[in-house]
Amino acid sequence: MQCHCPLFNVSSTCRAQTTPSRASSSSFSTRSTLTLSSLLITTEKLRPKRRLKFRCKLNKSMPLSSSTGGAGGGDGEGNGSLRRFKLNESTFLASLMPKKEIGADRFVEANPQFDGRGVVIAIFDSGVDPAAAGLQVTSDGKPKILDVIDCTGSGDIDTSTVVKADSDGCIRGASGATLVVNSSWKNPSGEWHVGYKLVYELFTESLTSRLKSERKKKWEEKNQEAIAKAVKHLDEFNQKHKKVEDGKLKRVREDLQNRVDVLRKQAESYDDKGPVVDAVAWHDGEVWRVALDTQSLEDEPDHGKLADFAPLTNYKTERKYGVFSKLDACTFVANVYDEGNVLSIVTDSSPHGTHVAGIATAFNPEEPLLNGIAPGAQLISCKIGDTRLGSMETGTGLTRAFIAAVEHKCDLINMSYGEPTLLPDYGRFIDMVNEAVNKHRLVFVSSAGNSGPALNTVGAPGGTSSSIIAVGAYVSPAMAAGAHCVVEPPSEGLEYTWSSRGPTADGDLGVCISAPGGAVAPVSTWTLQRRMLMNGTSMASPSACGGIALLISAMKANAIPVSPYTVRKAVENTSVPIGALAEDKLSTGHGLLQVDKAYEYVQQYGNVPCVSYQIKINQSGKLTPTYRGIYLRDAGASQQSTEWTVQVEPKFHEDASNLEELVPFEECIELHSTDKAVLRAPEYLLLTHNGRSFNVVVDPTNLEDGLHYYEIYGIDCKAPGRGPLFRIPVTIIKPTAVVKRPPLVSFSRMSFLPGQIERRFIEVPLGATWVEATMRTSGFDTTRRFFVDTVQVCPLQRPLKWENVVTFSSPVSKNFAFPVVGGQTMELAIAQFWSSGMGSHETTIVDFEIEFHGIAVNKDEVLLDGSEAPVRIDAEALLTSERLAPAAVLNKIRVPCRPIETKLTVLPTNRDKLPSGKQILALTLTYKFKLEDGAEVKPQIPLLNNRIYDTKFESQFYMISDTNKRVYAQGDVYPDYSKLPKGDYNLQLYLRHDNVQYLEKMKQLVLFIERKLEEKDVIRLSFFSQPDGPIMGNGTYKSSILVPGKKEAFYLSPPGKDKLPKNSPQGSILLGAISYGKLSFQGQEGGKNPQKNPVSYEIAYIVPPNKLDEDKGKGSPTGTKTVSERLEEEVRDAKIKVLGSLKQETDEECSDWKKLAASLKSEYPKYTPLLAKILEGLLSRSNVGDKIHHYEEVIDAANEVVDSIDQDELAKFFSQKSDPEDEETEKIKKKMETIRDQLAEALYQKALAMLEIESLKGEKSGAEAATEGTTDVDKTSDSQPDLFEENFKELKKWADVKSPKYGSLLVLREKRCGRLGTALKVLGDIIHDDSEPPKKKLYELKISLLEELGWSHLTTYEKLWMHVRFPPSLPLF
Repeated sequence: MQCHCPLFNVSSTCRAQTTPSRASSSSFSTRSTLTLSSLLITTEKLRPKRRLKFRCKLNKSMPLSSSTGGAGGGDGEGNGSLRRFKLNESTFLASLMPKKEIGADRFVEANPQFDGRGVVIAIFDSGVDPAAAGLQVTSDGKPKILDVIDCTGSGDIDTSTVVKADSDGCIRGASGATLVVNSSWKNPSGEWHVGYKLVYELFTESLTSRLKSERKKKWEEKNQEAIAKAVKHLDEFNQKHKKVEDGKLKRVREDLQNRVDVLRKQAESYDDKGPVVDAVAWHDGEVWRVALDTQSLEDEPDHGKLADFAPLTNYKTERKYGVFSKLDACTFVANVYDEGNVLSIVTDSSPHGTHVAGIATAFNPEEPLLNGIAPGAQLISCKIGDTRLGSMETGTGLTRAFIAAVEHKCDLINMSYGEPTLLPDYGRFIDMVNEAVNKHRLVFVSSAGNSGPALNTVGAPGGTSSSIIAVGAYVSPAMAAGAHCVVEPPSEGLEYTWSSRGPTADGDLGVCISAPGGAVAPVSTWTLQRRMLMNGTSMASPSACGGIALLISAMKANAIPVSPYTVRKAVENTSVPIGALAEDKLSTGHGLLQVDKAYEYVQQYGNVPCVSYQIKINQSGKLTPTYRGIYLRDAGASQQSTEWTVQVEPKFHEDASNLEELVPFEECIELHSTDKAVLRAPEYLLLTHNGRSFNVVVDPTNLEDGLHYYEIYGIDCKAPGRGPLFRIPVTIIKPTAVVKRPPLVSFSRMSFLPGQIERRFIEVPLGATWVEATMRTSGFDTTRRFFVDTVQVCPLQRPLKWENVVTFSSPVSKNFAFPVVGGQTMELAIAQFWSSGMGSHETTIVDFEIEFHGIAVNKDEVLLDGSEAPVRIDAEALLTSERLAPAAVLNKIRVPCRPIETKLTVLPTNRDKLPSGKQILALTLTYKFKLEDGAEVKPQIPLLNNRIYDTKFESQFYMISDTNKRVYAQGDVYPDYSKLPKGDYNLQLYLRHDNVQYLEKMKQLVLFIERKLEEKDVIRLSFFSQPDGPIMGNGTYKSSILVPGKKEAFYLSPPGKDKLPKNSPQGSILLGAISYGKLSFQGQEGGKNPQKNPVSYEIAYIVPPNKLDEDKGKGSPTGTKTVSERLEEEVRDAKIKVLGSLKQETDEECSDWKKLAASLKSEYPKYTPLLAKILEGLLSRSNVGDKIHHYEEVIDAANEVVDSIDQDELAKFFSQKSDPEDEETEKIKKKMETIRDQLAEALYQKALAMLEIESLKGEKSGAEAATEGTTDVDKTSDSQPDLFEENFKELKKWADVKSPKYGSLLVLREKRCGRLGTALKVLGDIIHDDSEPPKKKLYELKISLLEELGWSHLTTYEKLWMHVRFPPSLPLF
């Protein structure tokens, strides 16, 4: 399930991540993302209220910062432990930006010149606000931020349109506004590149919400004024006319009432899409310049004008930024690409990135205690969180960020983003990370994740990639007391409960080191506060990154070679362990970072070879798979000894010298085992550049049930003080076997204190598919909060995770149910939240009972092939008696599509040029689909969906737009459902890669449009006990009791063909779910919806070919016309077709058209189709000189059409009933309907031409003025008949004048009569009822009516909406 929770919503019921990060792990339920409330808000790590279905869906990743509510802070030595202490002002402030825990304060105090100076950090995040507190300069006065880049493209504006200024110095902006150019701006070419952007597209959801609230208040004030004025006019009319019987007065009163109604209805439907900002770019002879017109954001008419804007250039050139307006207080940066054709407006997609940058590098001379870890360091901001996706990262953003980090010669990268992964240490982005580290010598630091406390919860890329230093989140007593404001902080520091744990699926440790995971740091100015408390591994990562920046600063100053290999070895080998148990390493890594100790290490060993030791492990006798550690998790693996082959390969940087570094490399290594009774290895190893392998024997047979962690590590015989050169993590889990029948496991009297975690490992019995669990608590006073997680690890899947946050206000029992996989070890992790129960000295007692259930079937996924045959399903209960109560529904449909258009291009800008020199290419695929009714849809691309890090493809992005180019939906690898109205749609899929062959293979990529069925169309399938049941209708199967050892079979019926939803073409797939059992504590009604049952499976039905039309192929009766008559008609129709094909763009072409039209009229007089075609030709002319003459010609042509039709005969035909079964009658009916439509069209066009002539001549309608703004033109004089009204009455006989086709004429008629309120009401009804895509001319007509009424607030509102409904082009990807 994608985690699309609002970034800054606060909930008390679930866990949260402060981030825009993609949430925790592949799970059966997922945690929300949230944070940010008030000045010092603590962001709680939450879990949502929703449950996922039977299959684990992938969580959309968000920056890995999590939140907590009230706990820890420290003032102690080492890892921050302290028994008793009292905060003062300075220690309180120091706890808000913790440094003592990692020795950063001691280091900078001893080495003030090594405070990060000379170090550049790339912040891969949601964007950094250059105006935020402490992010302007470094401690030595240099610019803090060297560059600000939007790597996602979410702020890109198409500025390829070039205009020139007129004699008054004005240009036409892309929005249509007239803009005055500042005469002092240099522009040698005189060319101005223009574009526009709806400003909300640049803002976060939180900022947009605030602005909408403010703007709505002001809009409502204006609307209330207009309503009051309209009501006053209505009251005045009612006072003047007590009795209204005259038709004219009735219409006047109706018009006044309609004005009031329109205003009130507008208030109900108000939906602010935001102001439009015009952008202008030009080259001043030296650099590209940018200016914005932000008048639509300002209240004062003279503010925000283009000419008053202080021009910007690319940020890295002058390091200047702008602010849109005082109301939003949102900082932005401008960058110009592609010779002025693309303008990137860079805003942050959440305050997360600014907070991260502040922890790492903020410099606050007025309050040094609030400095970041490395105040002397500089940074570049690489925005990878796409604003269009709520701050989710994309492959495009990651790739461009990598390019920028290498281009700026950064020393460090911090990335506080991530998500679960299918394959550890794999993927295109991981390849880039390896290149950054191994070739360009960048140190890459990343968050481990916020999905703890269970094992196997580290996320990608940080916790699963060998080249990245993954950081877990630590809280000290001082942090708890100060930042979290707990009443009684813990006596010792500990890992936050939600911090992700290792190992990885391939046995690597997962977490490298730990660092403080919370801080009060700078945030974006648009939050209207300077600093904020956030916590999570998102905060731990920049804390560690800042600490490493101090180390690199010192290394550079002392000419110690800087290598990520050396740096990593220093920080890992000098970290202070957290916790006393060996298995604590899986939670905390090698321990808490200590900057001063790491510096001592590099001083002593900085000149040893820069080598990384790559570990590859295979079980002896097997070449695949390859592991990075030894991980025995399942029962069979822990019941016997196993032998493993370990390959150690020294890895040098790519620029290492063969003769000076590779050839001389030789190390004598002493191998150590942390427990030789379990783990045996050779004692010594001679290692050269080409690597060496050795065997390891693991004997877990004598271990007790539970978790065990060991290591084999190598020590340099000549320099043992270097510490371990490499480590081989060995994790062994011995699960508890379930031998009872019924299968029940109880864990009694577990005792909990704040932060305590109890893990139990259970061998899930074969045949189990779900669990029913009960948790009972006792022995406590104040409220207790628990995390309850279960995790199973299956091959080539993300960890299967179920999780819940449970709050107990009093001793009580609670029930849970969740799916499991039989035969796989399940971890049950129960944790009392680290700050829950602090201040209370009561121990919480927990009893946890698990009962396994399962119904095994012969088909996990059921496929109905489209035939009438049912599918046989065999079911059995392997564990205990179960109630078999099958239920199945089909509630979605997938329709396959192939692209109708492909476009492969080379991306032109340097931001898409890899360090290798390769230019990235883009493939744009266009698909078309149609919805007959409004529906929720999402695109599915099986090849690409649900993977960002563990894929070799770079990126994808899609856009769904209607025929007006209005964008309804955008997304990436995690598509979401979007509600679309009826209509035709284009879907553009944008794929990027530097390998053209890969993209060529994807030119015919199949994409599915998945649509939710409405409740009335959902198909509930039936079950039968006999194979003929679906046809014969007998033997319905309901339910039975399954007894272990005995199978039972039943048949699943395919849906009846009459039940298939409309618009389900051949080859499409109906999808749904099937379940077989239900919870024991469900009521009688429970179990009918398979997706609400504890475990369900996917079911699919392939839609067969449609039945043949019974009438198809029947011959039509032989015509009665002679050959010569038919030939004459064919010739006539061909001539008319030629007439219709002629262009009339030039005078000569118009003359030729007129001659042919006149010739045909003389040849076929009174032939209605010809006359209708001539009218059509006149209407198609665009280069009309004398407009009045033109419209008179239109009227004449329309009259000729009308005169050619026998209206009496037409009326007589439609007054009679016709037999729809009579084929000849139906033909005549169609012909008469065509003639009727031609008549109506002629009358309609004649009426429009009359109105145009009236307008051009400036003639009044002749009606007398009524009350203000209202007139009536009902003519009473016989001497001057109203020709328009007569024509309109004729039209009403033949057409519905309120229909979308002719409704605009009715509106114009009301406008002509001065009844603007009625005109607006009619127009509103037409727009609302129109089943076709919005028509621009109708909305333009609406704006003209609003302008005439003087309702400027509604005019502005509708003009802004025009940019949404009718954009000139699709936005850039």
